[in-house]
Amino acid sequence: MNRTAEILLDWYAREGRDLPWRRTHDPYRIWLSEVILQQTRVAQGLEYYLRFTERFPDVASLAASVVAKPDRT
Repeated sequence: MNRTAEILLDWYAREGRDLPWRRTHDPYRIWLSEVILQQTRVAQGLEYYLRFTERFPDVASLAASVVAKPDRT
């Protein structure tokens, strides 16, 4: 490993934030964090992520959720 990589990895080990999507290998949760963080700051997105994953813990629960559709009358 080159010196620059070592420096960055040492810095990250000391300074990196402990975030739930960094502790998982679940593609759904990682994708969800990417979508949320495109729209907001991490501090605000973290709260939303936790609420969302509590309500929809996996793709199946999200797919099974009822979505309100506009009235076409």
